Amino acid sequence: MDRAIVGISASPGIVLGPVHLLRWEVPDVPHRIIPDEEVDREIARLNDALERAKERLRAVRDRAERHAGPEEAAIFEVQVSILDDAELGKRTESYIRQNLGAEKAFDLVLLEWRQTFARSAVPMMRERVGDLMDVHIRVLSVLLGLPDHDPVDVPKGANAILVTHDLTPSLTVQLDRDAIAGIATDLGTRTSHVAILARSLGLPAVVGLRDAVGRLRGDEYVVLDGSSGILVVNPSAAEIDTFRNRAIAEAQTEAELLEAADQDAITTDGVRITIRANVDMPDEAEQAARSGADGVGLMRTEFLVVGRASMPDEDEQYRAYTRVVRAFGGRPVVIRTFDVGGDKLPVGGFPAEPNPFLGWRAIRMCLDEPEIFKVQLRALLRAAMHGDVRIMLPLVVSLDEVLAARKLLGESADELERRGVACKRDVPLGIMIETPAAVIAADTFVDDVAFFSIGTNDLVQYTLAVDRGNANLAGRFTPLHPSVLRLVKRTVEVGALHELDVSVCGEMASQPLMAFALIGLGLRSLSVNPRAVPLVKRLVRGLSISFAAEAVAAALQARTAPEAERQLKYRLLAAFGDAAFLRDSVT
Repeated sequence: MDRAIVGISASPGIVLGPVHLLRWEVPDVPHRIIPDEEVDREIARLNDALERAKERLRAVRDRAERHAGPEEAAIFEVQVSILDDAELGKRTESYIRQNLGAEKAFDLVLLEWRQTFARSAVPMMRERVGDLMDVHIRVLSVLLGLPDHDPVDVPKGANAILVTHDLTPSLTVQLDRDAIAGIATDLGTRTSHVAILARSLGLPAVVGLRDAVGRLRGDEYVVLDGSSGILVVNPSAAEIDTFRNRAIAEAQTEAELLEAADQDAITTDGVRITIRANVDMPDEAEQAARSGADGVGLMRTEFLVVGRASMPDEDEQYRAYTRVVRAFGGRPVVIRTFDVGGDKLPVGGFPAEPNPFLGWRAIRMCLDEPEIFKVQLRALLRAAMHGDVRIMLPLVVSLDEVLAARKLLGESADELERRGVACKRDVPLGIMIETPAAVIAADTFVDDVAFFSIGTNDLVQYTLAVDRGNANLAGRFTPLHPSVLRLVKRTVEVGALHELDVSVCGEMASQPLMAFALIGLGLRSLSVNPRAVPLVKRLVRGLSISFAAEAVAAALQARTAPEAERQLKYRLLAAFGDAAFLRDSVT
């Protein structure tokens, strides 16, 4: 096989280590007919497998709880309860008594259950399909004598490269940063959930490898180059030396950038650019605060609901938000309300949809489930007592949605006051600009919101009609497309006309070339992943606003995304030359 498997750069960094191959998929099951005299033995095999699977789940839960927290590990309690269901054993046993082998009998029952749950009118049952698949895989692995490859089995210090088809919630909560050095997946793009997670954890990652799981055996030694987007299998000694030298050079560059992290992001012509951090989970808050960020431009709150067995209550949410607010010591913290749907599926209450990115998600779900939404709003209003909290609504396309959210925000404050709970009523409320509709109608929002934040991940997706999680379309996901640049420019102009703060919080801002374009388009506030804060600051301190504006003027005249990219690269390289901090992202 070719020793280099090419994918998509998802999170920078170069690591070398052994492969931990995770084939988390339902195995093929032979159709085995058994004689009558073996029925009792097969039933005993089934019961033994169910018990061993439950023991395994409890061990996985305990280890996940130690490094991810009790709420995140609760997903495994649901799976244990499935195995405890008496009906599961009874239905499987009935197939065994019809002379089917235990593994095929269990396989048939789980296939039936998954189909039944997927078609159910009860949302909570539909949400259990993922748990049923995990149980399906785990028990069949025991019955068929297949190896167990849970990520928690990787010992600390193994420096392993996790290679898998995709990362599900149940796999994600098991990740131990002391054991896993890098992530490689067949699915995904630079803006998919796994890529954002890897950047937030500081783990090098390559996604969109398509068939790495099928091409590897699991006993290989690999180099994962997250900066270039390749996985090199069993590299030669010379190749290892080359990659190690590159890794050392990248580490030196990063160290140099970190030394300047506390410097202000001021252009050469004296314009200050606010650089804030995106935060995915409270565990990242302290590290993000040390990155030199001017606050949080986007705190994602989906970690509270994705893959969970139950909705988080008000106190749990309050503690999570407060931890981030306190970590930033009075600096602004913009917290986005639940943006669930699409590739981020929540706990029960969510319909199965053929096209979830255009479906019941984000602000739509929140407004239709006001009691769930008000729990979050009350927690946010309480957390605002500890710092500068700002609330941001995702996927808004209509002023009606803003007004409805404001009404619920007021009701939430009233409820807290009636309970005698301290809260802050006048919390700034802003919206994410993520669709062409929101851009075109931006002027209709200006009297009722405190700020705009451009979510470039979804803005590009909806503008170009390109699924940002589809590896087959990764080359068509082009943030520098003329239509995207013009929509960003329009948003900035509306904000300036009405003296409204406009920022960017999508992944686009974390890449130097893109940040250069955004500054040239008039943005004066960017929110990036924490590791990119020093990088973007270094960029800002080396250019002038007039220079960036001139470059973008040329890019706006381009007729294609590659042409716009060439215009920007030419000028950026002219300004910085072969600067090490730009090398992988620009050249």
